[in-house]
Amino acid sequence: MDYKSEWKEFLEKISVLQWMLTFLFMGVSFLLLLVYLMFTSLWVVPVLYFTWIVLDWDTPERGGRPSAWVRGWAVWKHFRDYCPITLVKTAELSPGRHYVLGSHPHGIMCLGVFCCFGTNAAGFPHLFPGLRPHLATLAGLFRLPVYREYLMTSGMCPVSKKSLQYLLSQPGGGNAVVIVVGGAAESLTCRPGLHSLVIRDRKGFVRLALQYGAALVPVYSFGENDVFEQVLLEEGSLGRWLQGMVRRVLGFAPCLFKGGTWGFLPYRTPITIVVGSPIPVPKLFCPPQETVDHYHQLYIEALEKLFHAHKTQCGLRPTDQLQII
Repeated sequence: MDYKSEWKEFLEKISVLQWMLTFLFMGVSFLLLLVYLMFTSLWVVPVLYFTWIVLDWDTPERGGRPSAWVRGWAVWKHFRDYCPITLVKTAELSPGRHYVLGSHPHGIMCLGVFCCFGTNAAGFPHLFPGLRPHLATLAGLFRLPVYREYLMTSGMCPVSKKSLQYLLSQPGGGNAVVIVVGGAAESLTCRPGLHSLVIRDRKGFVRLALQYGAALVPVYSFGENDVFEQVLLEEGSLGRWLQGMVRRVLGFAPCLFKGGTWGFLPYRTPITIVVGSPIPVPKLFCPPQETVDHYHQLYIEALEKLFHAHKTQCGLRPTDQLQII
């Protein structure tokens, strides 16, 4: 194991802490601040900013404003080294076409996926030159003041039909849309040592790929479920009911979890994100259900093959199995 100084370990902890606090509180904090300023002598600041949001309303669904500078911040290298997080390439992805990358599993906070596709720290531009990654997340987050700007600089986009269609319809190719397929439903069941994916009835991403002829690419995040320990609530309990209600209304599930350092930072468990081989698909404006089912099954088979081919190299046992639900 490489030696790390106390200062290096501290920088890694702070980098992860700032990301977690940003993820959880930045949007709401700036919303409350701007509302407060409306009733002070600085009222012109929120008025001008909210006017800007109205004028800029559709930008998140039109590719956003990715910033190579923000994606290359030094803080993300410390963030990467905390677990650490590694991005593995198994096949060439030509920049001459578009791709739909399905990422699994969701985990609690998509730590590895953000590092690999929302920043340059894991080496995405060097491994896949010419490709522009766009990590899709909740559309509602792009309605939160200031936080929306921050998300767009990382190349993130709303996981909405309009947003994804815009990216996949651009001429020349080169866009890699990353969708965490299992979503909130999958986050509620994740726990260390579990390899359970909510995907059997998730076929919208396959239909989208077919409509634009974008190749499907399976991605597996080994270790993502192991960086936090979730407090699982019993089915039928009030807490579980509340989680389900929030998920249906807001699109995300509030999870109770604990970690290592300070009780809430993630455990220092390595995360290895393996990008599989592309699955070519035909371009069909209105693909029949049979075709969607066919390529969905091909995708699941490729995902299972990817899991079994790399599981032992990523610390799993040869007997570990992937559960598709």
